[in-house]
Amino acid sequence: MKKLLQLVAVVLMKIINWKKLSFLLAIITAAGMVLQTYTLPPKTMAFFYTSLNGSTVHLSETLSLERSEQFHFVPTAPVVSLNSSSVQSVPVAEGRARVSPLLRSSSSRRGRRRDAKIDRSNEQKAVSSPPPPRTPPTRLQRYIWSLPPYEALLFAKREMQNVLTVTEDPELYAPLFRNVSVFKRSYELMETILKVYIYPDGGRPIFHVPHLRGIYASEGWFMKLMEENRQFVSKDPKKAHLFYLPYSARQLEMALYVPNSHNMRPLSIFLRDYVNKIAAKYPFWNRTHGSDHFLVACHDWGPYTVNEHQELSRNTIKALCNADLSEGIFVAGKDVSLPETTIKNPRRPLRNVGGGKRVSQRPILAFFAGNMHGRVRPTLLKYWSDKDEDMRIYGPLPGRVSRKMTYIGHMKSSRFCICPMGYEVNSPRIVEAIYFECVPVIIAENFALPLNDVLDWTAFSVVVAEKDIPKLKEILLAIPLRRYLVMQTNVKMVQKHFLWNPKPIKYDLFHMVLHSIWSSRLNQIQVSES
Repeated sequence: MKKLLQLVAVVLMKIINWKKLSFLLAIITAAGMVLQTYTLPPKTMAFFYTSLNGSTVHLSETLSLERSEQFHFVPTAPVVSLNSSSVQSVPVAEGRARVSPLLRSSSSRRGRRRDAKIDRSNEQKAVSSPPPPRTPPTRLQRYIWSLPPYEALLFAKREMQNVLTVTEDPELYAPLFRNVSVFKRSYELMETILKVYIYPDGGRPIFHVPHLRGIYASEGWFMKLMEENRQFVSKDPKKAHLFYLPYSARQLEMALYVPNSHNMRPLSIFLRDYVNKIAAKYPFWNRTHGSDHFLVACHDWGPYTVNEHQELSRNTIKALCNADLSEGIFVAGKDVSLPETTIKNPRRPLRNVGGGKRVSQRPILAFFAGNMHGRVRPTLLKYWSDKDEDMRIYGPLPGRVSRKMTYIGHMKSSRFCICPMGYEVNSPRIVEAIYFECVPVIIAENFALPLNDVLDWTAFSVVVAEKDIPKLKEILLAIPLRRYLVMQTNVKMVQKHFLWNPKPIKYDLFHMVLHSIWSSRLNQIQVSES
């Protein structure tokens, strides 16, 4: 019998092609797996993982124990979200535990291509995630949207006369505001009502080209974010409550100013002619003589570019960094003091924001370094340069000092950051100090502080008169430690209101500036007119 079996085996080996048979069996096995997967109902294949270590696996109740044993799980694989720095662990299913080597080798290339397609589709889903569902408008919202623009402003004005007291709001820190209840209600009305029309007129680069870098970047960032905005911008001027003149004072200076001529009149004449053009082309300027129009300019010369047009100078809402109350151009209560922010990298406008040291790690009492512009800074150096170890007051930061500690390092290591005016009243050091969690000390006569219509600057800054510069250290040391700790905490809390986010966030600097312009327009409305 044994010899007979050996003979049969030899005959079979010669007759049958075992390689072809093995390949056929592998194909049949693969086809069975695919068919089984696609014929099962979707709900049956639904399973959920609650343990990242694979120790606990909950399967659908309709999936039998025998069916579940066909799967086993390998250790979790990290997945990095494209929009955050967090890492999540997701279990990876391997299908069947044992697969034919022939099947594994023949399907490896197809598997890699399929996995690559899945990865790309997952990345696209992560980048372009669907927006949250919109809540249907309320009856009150529909009523407000049906009103003509001026009647909607009258409605908002009446609403501001009966503001409910805000006792607690997770997004607003009350000590920073003059009246947080009034601000919150006004902001809500702005979100519900406000529509802005942007004039398409004006040639580039003076119009519609934002300047996003340097100390004058605020005007450019507002222009960029305003023109990209969908919530507040209206393509129909008949529905608008405000009209934006989209020019850049910085671009105007670079295009028209003759170096060393000291003549800014050509800039002002150019803007005058532009306003006359839109007044002749559209009915909206003449309807209010420009009082519902606004401009945003951060260049030091911004106020002087409006002098040649009387209505532009007197009536238009001007958001200016150079908010000097003594020159008769900036009007308190109507115009808006625009924060001056330094942006070094437009692709990363929030770089170097935050990271300030705790109070116990700030050994320097006060710090300043900068060029000798204007009348205040030479006086500051006269009394405090190299006079006191606690008072680090310099002109341009000396190399011997910067090699030990950078300019930013000094701000992060100081309790107070001195922010004296230069040629004009405004200074980017105020916002820099806030970014580095250093209490700003502002020395600038007749300066309307940024966003002072809503923010209470006494809560997070110190204002010192020019005549008190000789007593500067005495004034700073007179602030009790407990009071300083409160101020420094407030600096951290106010920081979010001074940020140019690439995509605007509620209560950030774009919205704060727009709200101040909206509030100025509301202040013009007289309820008795209704």
